[in-house]
Amino acid sequence: MADFRNMRTTMASHTDASIDLGLRNYMLGVYNLMAIGLVITSVAAMAMSWFSFNNPAFAQLVYGSSLRFIIMCAPLIAVLFLSFNIHNLSTNAARTLFILYAALVGVSLSAIFLFYTMTSITQTFFISAASFGSLSLYGYTTKRDLRPVGSFMFIGLVGLLIAGIVNVFLASSVLQFAVSVIGVLIFAGLTAYDTQMIKEMYYESDTNETMNRKIVMGALNLYLDFVNMFVFLLQFLGNRD
Repeated sequence: MADFRNMRTTMASHTDASIDLGLRNYMLGVYNLMAIGLVITSVAAMAMSWFSFNNPAFAQLVYGSSLRFIIMCAPLIAVLFLSFNIHNLSTNAARTLFILYAALVGVSLSAIFLFYTMTSITQTFFISAASFGSLSLYGYTTKRDLRPVGSFMFIGLVGLLIAGIVNVFLASSVLQFAVSVIGVLIFAGLTAYDTQMIKEMYYESDTNETMNRKIVMGALNLYLDFVNMFVFLLQFLGNRD
C-alpha cells in the first residue's frame, strides 16, 4: 500500500512538472511573439518617419491629406479581422496577419517621431517596458481573481473612447491630459488582467494548432496593452520638438 501511495505521488509530481513546463513554453511563446510584434512596429515607424522627413512631398501626402485617415483605420480593420476570424485561420495565417497588423500600427504611429524628441520617446518606451513587465508579472503570479478588475477596466475603456471622440471636437488640453492619465491606468490594469486570462487559457491537452492560436491571441492582447500604455504615457510625458 505504501509503495502504491509513493508511486501515485511520484506520478502526480511528474504530471505537475509536465504542466509547469508546458505552461512555461506557452507563456514564452506569447511573450516572444509580442516582442517580435513590437520590434516590427518600431522598425516600421522609424522607417516611415525617416522617409517622410527626407521626402516633404510624401510627408504632406501621408500626414496632410485624407490618406492619413486610411492609415489610421487600416490597423483597426486588421485587428478586428484577426480577432473575429482567429478560429478559422491556420497558425501561419494568424501569425502573418499579426505581423502585418504590427507593421500597420508602426506606420500609423510614425508621426510621433516628427512631433516628439527621440530622447523622450526612448525614455517613455523604457518606462512603459518596466511598468508592463511588473504588471504582467503580477498578473501571472497573483492568486487574486482579476476578473472584477478586468470588467471595471473594460467599462473605463468605453468611457475613455467616448471622451476621446468628444475631445476631437472640443480640442481641450485639460481633457486630453485627463484622457492620457486615465488611459495609462486602464491599460495598466488590463495588462495584469490579460496576463492572468492568458495563463488560465492554457490547457495541456490542446492540439498544437489550438495552442498556437491561443499564443497569437495572447500576444495580440498584450501587444495592444503595451502599445496603448506607451502612447498614453508619451502624450503627457513626452517632450515635443
